[in-house]
Amino acid sequence: MQPPTDKEQIDPAACESCPMYNTAALQKLGVDTQNCDFVVALAGNPNTGKSTVFNALTGLRQHTGNWPGKTVTRAEGGFDYGNKRYKIVDLPGTYSLLATSTDEEVARDFVLFGQPSVTVVVVDATRLQRNLSLALQILEITDRVVICLNLMDEARRHGLEIDHRRLARDLGVPVVPTAARSGEGLKELLQAIHDVATGAAIGKRYNVKSEPPALKRATEQLAAEVERTFPGLPNARWIARRLLDGDERIAEAIRTGELGELRLLSDLNGEEHAEASPHA
Repeated sequence: MQPPTDKEQIDPAACESCPMYNTAALQKLGVDTQNCDFVVALAGNPNTGKSTVFNALTGLRQHTGNWPGKTVTRAEGGFDYGNKRYKIVDLPGTYSLLATSTDEEVARDFVLFGQPSVTVVVVDATRLQRNLSLALQILEITDRVVICLNLMDEARRHGLEIDHRRLARDLGVPVVPTAARSGEGLKELLQAIHDVATGAAIGKRYNVKSEPPALKRATEQLAAEVERTFPGLPNARWIARRLLDGDERIAEAIRTGELGELRLLSDLNGEEHAEASPHA
């Protein structure tokens, strides 16, 4: 997961597996993707310092509004890094993606249906176990993740030591320790976002390692049906699990064909990225 020292070291396969953000789906979710190269989602539990991270990355280049059809506030901003322009969307603070509230539904839909270039999950280093639940849920959807291990100054004040390199190995994605209030680690966070967005760093999804045999069989059977109905869909197993949990929003996306549109748009954007990339 260490970034290459120069462009020639980037694996060509990385670009092929590095899809551009889903422009049409993001626009449907209310995000204008003009004049930016990558879209970044900023997720996290409430009170993790997520807004401080957002403000530190964007400065005054931000504005607020509401999500389409929702009363939930959406904050957007931008920053430049590595000769690329990034739009960052601050998702509602939430403890879960299981969509029992409007905030959770907004956050989940953006990560799943919008397919941002990178999802930065801000976690509180002093409450790591509680915060990692959301991170693992997001990692079930996408491997294009950076963990922002925030409030490290508070962790040190409480005598807590966290091996962020070990955590990165265990999770399979970059983990960057930060203290956003003082600017600590923000330079490294920007580099990690850039590496994941451009394909220089490749993560891995989280798979549930222990589940009842009956649930595993049901998930696999339903996932196979989802894949037959929507060939090439990247999140079939996760979608199967949500259907088994009675998630009406996912069921609606299947009934309306929204999942099929997502897959087709993702394929088109992936082809455009491959044609535009010198490493593809």
